Amino acid sequence: MISAVLVLFMAIPGLALFYGGMVRKKNLLSTMMHSFSAAALVSVLWVVAGYSLAFTPGNMLIGGFDRLFLNGMSMDLARETVTVAPNAASIPETVFMLFQMTFAIISTCIITGAFAERIKYSAMMLFSGLWVMLVYVPAAHWVWGGGFMSEGGVFDYAGGTVVHITAGVSGLVSAIVLGRRVGYGKEAMPPHNMAFTLTGAAMLWVGWFGFNAGSAVGANASAGMAMAVTQISAAAGALTWLVCEKLAKYRPSALGIASGAVAGLVGITPAAGFTDPKGALIIGILTTVCCYISSVIIKHRIGYDDSLDAFGIHGFGGLVGAILTGIVFNNQIFGGNATIGSQLLIQLKDALIIVVYSGIASFLILKLVALICGGLRVEHDVEREGLDLNIHGERVE
Repeated sequence: MISAVLVLFMAIPGLALFYGGMVRKKNLLSTMMHSFSAAALVSVLWVVAGYSLAFTPGNMLIGGFDRLFLNGMSMDLARETVTVAPNAASIPETVFMLFQMTFAIISTCIITGAFAERIKYSAMMLFSGLWVMLVYVPAAHWVWGGGFMSEGGVFDYAGGTVVHITAGVSGLVSAIVLGRRVGYGKEAMPPHNMAFTLTGAAMLWVGWFGFNAGSAVGANASAGMAMAVTQISAAAGALTWLVCEKLAKYRPSALGIASGAVAGLVGITPAAGFTDPKGALIIGILTTVCCYISSVIIKHRIGYDDSLDAFGIHGFGGLVGAILTGIVFNNQIFGGNATIGSQLLIQLKDALIIVVYSGIASFLILKLVALICGGLRVEHDVEREGLDLNIHGERVE
């Protein structure tokens, strides 16, 4: 229950503040609204069908219909018995369902950073609803719900593939399809409030313990190791980004240390229950170097406008973390007998499948949403004046 609250804390207020501080002041409320709105929408969809299709018995591609509208999930107070999740038999199914709901929420919220400051609110909502049901739910079933990746032995302790690769790749596709913000590359677009961003990053850092340690689905040794390596990787990532800035002859920045910490957290997510502290240091350092190259160098050379680095940090970081998991895992930590060669091949194969599926599915969803909403972007003048006032009738003074 505590872990579920911590993961929800990551999305609202954590990610809302983290993203909100990085946009221009005229789009602060609209950006924070994306996280709040996605949290509400995904919660309802998860109850209606998302949880059932992700986690109840079905086939190798999708779950069943046993828990539509959470049907059959009950507690007999007279007998003090509860229905339980088949893959989390030690806790009430209501708790497992809510914990997994928060993962779906944060995944959907991550994408919004890629198209911030230019997407229609209606398009964002429709895309978010379709995406969580058509991309996130199948991926969750494949990896955690008894699908083909789970049967194939993929290591994804807390969402390197399910959360970060799906959201990051979908964010990249969204940024490319929507196009650049008006004035991008020609006008300065600095973050308007780095205090918000640092506060949000701190909330993400704290909430991530629920993300990773909570995935042990119990207060046990696995949860303890997951918590320890999470802190180690986050700290290594924060310091590594500062080193990268120093080598590039930049001053140490608040945005840099926040980005590095998040990169380290993203990288350790798939490996949290499979690696040791030494592996966490390796993941934190290497993932952050790769995220720095992706976000600071590659993005600007190619010229796509991933507004808040949803792909650069989450997509690319998740991909690197998933691959490194197949190298730095420790069989003694989780009692396995995997070999680096075979596990690395599994990690590469399944990460590539997730990348391709997320990218193609998101592209098709965006095209459908554009048809229904009469386009994805706000009008030129609306973007210039700001989305807060024009879409929501409010603004920050």
